Formats: sequence, C-alpha cells, structure tokens
Amino acid sequence: MGRVTERRRVVRIRNGGAGVRPDTLVAEEPLEIRLNGKPLAITMRTPGDDFALAVGFLVSEGVLGAASDVQAVTYCAGATEEGSNTYNVVNVQLAAGVPVPDITLERNVYTTSSCGLCGKASLDAVRTATRFPGIAADPVRVPAEVLSAMPDRLREAQKVFDRTGGLHAAGLFTAQGELLDLREDVGRHNAVDKIVGRAHQSGRLPLAGAVLLVSGRASFELVQKAVMAGIPVLAAVSAPSSLAVDLALESGMTLVGFLRGPDMNIYAGEERITL
Repeated sequence: MGRVTERRRVVRIRNGGAGVRPDTLVAEEPLEIRLNGKPLAITMRTPGDDFALAVGFLVSEGVLGAASDVQAVTYCAGATEEGSNTYNVVNVQLAAGVPVPDITLERNVYTTSSCGLCGKASLDAVRTATRFPGIAADPVRVPAEVLSAMPDRLREAQKVFDRTGGLHAAGLFTAQGELLDLREDVGRHNAVDKIVGRAHQSGRLPLAGAVLLVSGRASFELVQKAVMAGIPVLAAVSAPSSLAVDLALESGMTLVGFLRGPDMNIYAGEERITL
C-alpha cells in the first residue's frame, strides 16, 4: 500500500545560496471505487482510510444510509493484468436486498458538483436523495468563542501537515469544542468522505449536533456531503461559493466562512451561533 508521505530530492535556495536536501512530500495516488464489483469512480487521494473514503463517498451519493447496508469493503486482489494488488482499487459490496442505483462511469449520480447538475436542479437532488433530512430541526447551539478556537485545535492535530505542508484537513467537533475525529488528504472532499465513512462504519450517522470544520473554502460539494451525513453546522477557514450558501439555506444548515480567530462570517443559520 502507498505511504502517506514520500521523500524527494529538492534544491533549496535560501538567502541567495543553494543546497541539495531531501524533502518530505505528501503521497498522492489514484483510488478506484467499485460498487458490487462495477467500476464507479476514480479519485486522487492520500493513501490511508481508503475503506472509509469509499463508504463516505457512497453516503454522499445517497447510496448508503445505515451501516447494515454494507456487506463488505475489500481491496481488489489482482487489480492489475499481472494479478498484483495495487491497494488502489476498493470494492464496496452492498448487503442483500439493498438496491443498487443506476450509476455509470460518467458519474450520472445524485449530487456531486462534477456530475453536470447545477443551480436549482442540484438543490432538488440533494433534498430528494438525503437519508437524513432533519438538519433544519437540529437544536444544536455553538458558542462563537468555542467555534473560534476550532481552527487552532484542528491545526495542532494535523500531524502529516507538519511534515509536508501539503494537506487539507476535516475535523468533526462537538458543540462544546471536543475534537471527535480528524482526517487529512490532498483533497478536501476526500478528507470529508473519510470523516463521514468512519462515522457510517461505526453506526453514528446521522451526525446530529456535530460541527464539521474544513481547511480551505466551502464548496457546494462539501456542503452537499455534510447535508447527506446529517451535519447541522459546517465551518470553513476560507470563503464559501454562492451555490454552497444556497444549499445551506435550502437545507437549514449553519454555514460559517472566513473562520479566523474571533472573526467569522455566518452565511446561513446564524441562530445556532451564540454570542
């Protein structure tokens, strides 16, 4: 299986002088996700938590709800023509009786931002596909000072980022600021899928009362993934997109952007953030 980090030769220039030294880089490898043995999607990811990544992806596509929907998750033996196992192909086998959606390699799926849906069609798709539609009624309240402390807590827990400086992170918090889980990946959407997949595997969906914090911006796709997992509060250290705000408003989610120290912008669901 691929390592999380790799070493590469680099010429480093500092103060006008040059020197050769090894540098630590985050690993990036393709992961093919199969459903009942049928190829479904390929994503570039940091190796690790591959089973959770695959499961979380299927939750975000509306394929999975309960943990019992999954019979097994395995690496595909003989993934290459030579019969070797690359550990870059994962198959999710659905339990007996779980309907198999009509999903093709063109990603003709429910809600992802890459599937060609846009605007109102995207919002309608998420509302129709989610297994956990109770976000709007979630009574959770988060003190602003607790939310303000989460980015530093997330950063302190990013062990691989400390060595590479090249990873996104997603952290799952309680409303009291306790860090429940943290995943790192070259793709912020993968980090969120790993969080959601781990929750699904342990039977903790929907994630009612939880706060999801992401490094970088809040895209439509990240809001969609949070909605599909029943997460009522999503915060990002950078900006959201317009469609991300539309989906948060439509779903009754609280969406916070530019969370930096005591400063933040609340784009939706401001009643959940208390001063």
